Amino acid sequence: MKAFEFKPKLYTALKNYSKELFMADLMAGIIVGIVALPLAIAFGIASGVSPEKGIITAIIAGFIISLLGGSKVQIGGPTGAFIVIIYGIIQQYGEAGLIVATLMAGVILILLGVFKLGAVIKFIPYPIIVGFTSGIAVTIFTTQIADVFGLNFGGEKVPGDFIGKWLVYFRHFDTVNWWNTAVSIASIVIIAITPKFSKKIPGSLIAIIVVTVAVYLMKMYGGIDCIDTIGDRFSIKAELPDAVMPALDWEAIKNLFPVAITIAVLGAIESLLSATVADGVIGDKHDTNTELIAQGVANMATPLFGGIPATGAIARTMANINNGGKSPVAGIVHAVVLLLILLLLMPLAQYIPMGCLAGVLVVVSYNMSGWRVFKALLKNPKSDVTVLLITFFLTVIFDLTVAIEVGLVIACVLFMRRVMETTEISVIKDEIDPNAETDITTNEEHLIIPKGVEVYEINGPYFFGIATKFEEVMAQLGDRPKVRIIRMRKVPFIDSTGIHNLESLCKMSQKEKITVVLSGVNTKVHQVLEKADFYTLLGKENICPNINVALERAHKLVE
Repeated sequence: MKAFEFKPKLYTALKNYSKELFMADLMAGIIVGIVALPLAIAFGIASGVSPEKGIITAIIAGFIISLLGGSKVQIGGPTGAFIVIIYGIIQQYGEAGLIVATLMAGVILILLGVFKLGAVIKFIPYPIIVGFTSGIAVTIFTTQIADVFGLNFGGEKVPGDFIGKWLVYFRHFDTVNWWNTAVSIASIVIIAITPKFSKKIPGSLIAIIVVTVAVYLMKMYGGIDCIDTIGDRFSIKAELPDAVMPALDWEAIKNLFPVAITIAVLGAIESLLSATVADGVIGDKHDTNTELIAQGVANMATPLFGGIPATGAIARTMANINNGGKSPVAGIVHAVVLLLILLLLMPLAQYIPMGCLAGVLVVVSYNMSGWRVFKALLKNPKSDVTVLLITFFLTVIFDLTVAIEVGLVIACVLFMRRVMETTEISVIKDEIDPNAETDITTNEEHLIIPKGVEVYEINGPYFFGIATKFEEVMAQLGDRPKVRIIRMRKVPFIDSTGIHNLESLCKMSQKEKITVVLSGVNTKVHQVLEKADFYTLLGKENICPNINVALERAHKLVE
């Protein structure tokens, strides 16, 4: 097995680095930093923390992921996928619980990378990914309804669950602030039309600048002061805080472990998907395990400064590529730009209307929903549709942790069922036609099966999922031959349950004075059976290389 190697892309990129490449990375990094600003603020507030913590996450995680990551162009930071999880953790365990959960998720991500499990993450079924991504999108949209319509709950606490939220919304819908709604709609319209005249500057940034200025002028000169802004709800600190190690409580660690796994799995999936998409655009290949380690280190460092979970961000990564980013230096520049904005311009963020940020997140949730893909998957086999819908509804109605756990269990069960369906066990009693054995006609004579001999053909893996199939086939036949030949030439592997089942069959056959003969066992299966000491039970004379030898052995036994 190839030894694990930790080789950040920055290390190889700097070997042949030039001034031209640096200028391209510099420009891309500045633009991506500006693109990341409104999203970092919006994700921070929507997650239930202060706006600067979203930016702190983008700075620290963005820097570390570019410094240590396995992708040339990946941009890391807070993403919409984590909003629901973070908000739930803060509601139940507070910000201290969020720090512990994020630290644990960081450790899990590092272990995934060290043990080279990055490739396994890629095998998570697509319907599960689409199901919980669409579910998160619906949940994010739901959380923004209050700010889109400026609802006043009169001190009533809004529940964390989907149905509870909508019940409260409907109960207080008579408190709609139409100015807030106008601000949100204006923001959504600006974001939607921006790509038609500007590909470089993000619509979210233009919306925030234009709408913030408009609302400020309305307040100053129009006497309209009923539009909530960030400054009305948060006090913003324009500084990078000192690192603080949280007090680790064993009880909290046990309770938060399932949530930490969810953060780690979601972070791994999103970052590797983003890196894979980027590979397709730039014609490169990222190092999966190095990327996971970088994500892990970022998620261990960020919470120490009050940040939230981070991962590779597809939208910002694509913005980096589209603006000429060539190496991880662009991601480092993006982090520096955000740091300068935090230190110098952050006080101006207090004037941003909450309705504007809600509009930004409504667009994020729409883009994230992937409704066209969701609709297309509904035409797939019923098993895939079942996984998709269960994952989606569990994400929306319960939470993402439950959705991922149940979705993965269902996917595994369906996978085993499909593998079971591919394994066939057939019985041959009279003769074997060699011409039917291959695609080429051999014109050989048919092999006659002696009386008192049955030939069982296993086609497919012999594992715990199909171990009982053999017993079912024999029970249906109901007879007792003198010799049972088991052809295993098409068995690619056998597991411990399969071995146990085969041993039980041999012991049962011996009690009934039936000899079991194995035919055509491949090298891999042969080694497993030999290591399990299976052949001492059967006898080496009853292990035959092919069906001709097996039939000759059967002839001797029935004479």
